[in-house]
Amino acid sequence: MSQHTADPAPNSAVATVAKRRDWWRDAVIYQVYPRSFADSNGDGMGDLEGVRSRLPYLRDLGVDAVWLSPFYASPQADAGYDVADYRAVDPMFGNLLDADALIRDAHELGLRIIVDLVPNHSSDQHEWFKRAVAEGPGSPLRERYHFRPGKGEHGELPPNDWESIFGGPAWTRVTEPDGTPGEWYLHLFAPEQPDFNWDHPAVGDEFRSILRFWLDMGVDGFRIDVAHGLVKAEGLPDLGSHDQLKLLGNDVMPFFDQDGVHEIYRQWRLVLDEYAGERIFVAEAWTPTVERTANYVRPDELHQAFNFQYLGTHWDAEELRGVIDRTLEAMRPVNAPATWVLSNHDVTRHATRFANPPGLGTQIRTAGDRELGLKRARAATLLMLALPGSAYVYQGEELGLPDVVDLPDEVRQDPAYFRGEGQDGFRDGCRVPIPWTRTGPSYGFGSGGSWLPQPAEWAELSVEAQQGVPGSTLELYRSALAVRRTQPDLGAGDAVEWLKAPEGVLAFRRGEFTCVANTGGEAVTTPAYGRLLLASGEVLEGDGDVKLPADTTVWFSTAG
Repeated sequence: MSQHTADPAPNSAVATVAKRRDWWRDAVIYQVYPRSFADSNGDGMGDLEGVRSRLPYLRDLGVDAVWLSPFYASPQADAGYDVADYRAVDPMFGNLLDADALIRDAHELGLRIIVDLVPNHSSDQHEWFKRAVAEGPGSPLRERYHFRPGKGEHGELPPNDWESIFGGPAWTRVTEPDGTPGEWYLHLFAPEQPDFNWDHPAVGDEFRSILRFWLDMGVDGFRIDVAHGLVKAEGLPDLGSHDQLKLLGNDVMPFFDQDGVHEIYRQWRLVLDEYAGERIFVAEAWTPTVERTANYVRPDELHQAFNFQYLGTHWDAEELRGVIDRTLEAMRPVNAPATWVLSNHDVTRHATRFANPPGLGTQIRTAGDRELGLKRARAATLLMLALPGSAYVYQGEELGLPDVVDLPDEVRQDPAYFRGEGQDGFRDGCRVPIPWTRTGPSYGFGSGGSWLPQPAEWAELSVEAQQGVPGSTLELYRSALAVRRTQPDLGAGDAVEWLKAPEGVLAFRRGEFTCVANTGGEAVTTPAYGRLLLASGEVLEGDGDVKLPADTTVWFSTAG
């Protein structure tokens, strides 16, 4: 029997990453959610110094870059996605000197740093918005947001019928300086997150300046939050539906995926290209089809866009092959790399999604069959890492962490949870701080506990418990990333060669490399397509074939 045979890459191999050209085409990018990664000062909240202290772990894991979720100055109405100052670090996370030290240390270790950028909306505590409200109707600053008079006899109704993603109307009425009810402002998310008006030139000027500020600090790129949302249809027309959330991702909305966003990104690309070192943009763009996603990564726009169609695909061979083919076909004409992702800070971890029956969506409240979920998650990871393009790994998935689905209501902090409408508000389950050690008040996260409680069973899922243990999920990830780095046919590319396989099995070749994934419920026997490189679970090697258990992926190579 065999499980995985590759050794982790030596540190020197990882340290050369930053010197590669077109590094982003096959990069493995690790998402850090700063408040849940590592706490340096014992206040129960992760911070930049905590991230910095754990950079050697990420180097040894074998990733190419680290993407940091927002750490800007913010009232934290939406976990930092409500930014009050785009050029300052929130004291919760440290200060600009901490950010500078983190970027420098990462570069010395051969890691690149990508930061979140939130251009669709600001915080209602942003200086522009506070002054816009305080100055009253007619203030020039109101033109930088979407202020409108209300409908109805006394302006008591919202300007249109748009609904917030977080539930309820997408409009909030302000109280004017004289104390009277006044104009309304647009917020596609929380009321504390007013949308910018990107038709106003000052907004574009400001964000080009913000880009330069962080590029001058040395960051290697930006992940663009709600990249599809900046431009609204002219006249802000009514949508005519009162169940709008169900339309998201299925139709082009008057407030999402408007064609005008692409001129903004062409301007941004001109800024980025002034800087050496192959800096990149990554779009969080929820679109109805992968073909429309491809519009964001045309040669003069952004470099990558998240593949949410893949993230939402069930563990099913036919479905997976369909989305893989559509993705590669859509990206090929624009010469952009496909991206693959299984988990992030907004969805249930894939170890839990795959533990439950299909069809429950990406926010799931039941633990399901955890053993099955982990087995499928490991297999799905090897499949993802074998595909052409770039892959994203969410912190803790390399430990096989499940979602924490049984958090008591009194400890929940997801803002959407308290609104009672819109999103379910159960994102806390994937944001629980990760465990580093078997013991301690927060399993090594920090000396003062953690802002969300961690399950006791996480002690045996910690880095300490898994490091160096053959067959552990952590060592599987390390081995997979080492193999990916050393196999010339893995990583960048735009095609796979599908091989004949039994029902429920995906098999494809890329040069001298072959991947076989059994998504079915029964073991199958498959040809040994060369030397066994790696397997997500126990496999039985025979005379020229391999017995592949259910929910298992295996890698082969015919290279010498």
